[in-house]
Amino acid sequence: MMKRLAFAIVLLILPTTICAQRRVAPTWLHRNAANVPEKSTDITTPSCHYKPVFGAGDSETRIIRSVARFGEVTIDPSGHCKEVSYPAEEQIYYVLAGNGTLSYGEKKASVKKDDFMYLPPQVRHGLANTSSSPLRFVVMGYNIPHGVSIPAPPSELQIANTNDVKLESVAGHPESTQYRLLLGGKKGTRDRIDCGIVVTSLFLMEFAPGGTNFPHHHDTAEEIYLVIDGHGDIVAGGGENGIEGLHPSKAGDAYFFRLNSTVGFYNRGKSKAHILAVRSWYPFPERDYQN
Repeated sequence: MMKRLAFAIVLLILPTTICAQRRVAPTWLHRNAANVPEKSTDITTPSCHYKPVFGAGDSETRIIRSVARFGEVTIDPSGHCKEVSYPAEEQIYYVLAGNGTLSYGEKKASVKKDDFMYLPPQVRHGLANTSSSPLRFVVMGYNIPHGVSIPAPPSELQIANTNDVKLESVAGHPESTQYRLLLGGKKGTRDRIDCGIVVTSLFLMEFAPGGTNFPHHHDTAEEIYLVIDGHGDIVAGGGENGIEGLHPSKAGDAYFFRLNSTVGFYNRGKSKAHILAVRSWYPFPERDYQN
């Protein structure tokens, strides 16, 4: 009798123990830069401050594959970041506020708010603040898989301003959301700049009041949303039951979506809302591997 009772107790405890040990990887991550602590990295100086939103320096990296880093950088007035180069990482900078000077190899270029620029592997680059107010920008870095052919870097800096890119609709999404197609893959032709290797699309979405881009998912791409202004509900997740999750969001909120995670946005405000989004291949298309 005592043996049967002990066996029954084990059966009752075992499922609880197994559940406690099981750790399910999340399908999406949420951060707000205002709440992310600064961390020292290879570009930081006493006047250059880095906040790791996703990827390197963040506490959760196990579900992230193609993204090397996604963070917000603030450079103090007259300050600068260290110059860096990476053998197998491409980067994009997007200027959120301020003015400065970008070093690109041996060349320099002036940058301002809403400028975006492509920084290829193997080219040394860095930003300096030449103004009397802080310079803020987003750095987006992407891992280039081993075996992928890395093209020769452009001799000239690939840079443009978001406001010079036309608003347009995109097939499969409602007219209530308009897009500025900023940067795409090196085989593309539709974006203002087409030179990404792992990056397949950088774009700014403009949502009309009550507008949406419809919840959807991507089979072979990771995606990040950064709410620039406005407020509404981010659609994130889906899980095993396929039911979308709505998450109240405001300016500064950033979301990382892994493969097949439901993604979308509903503008709940009375004015337009803007989201900067970037997608990157994972797994990398076999057709683009070096033979």
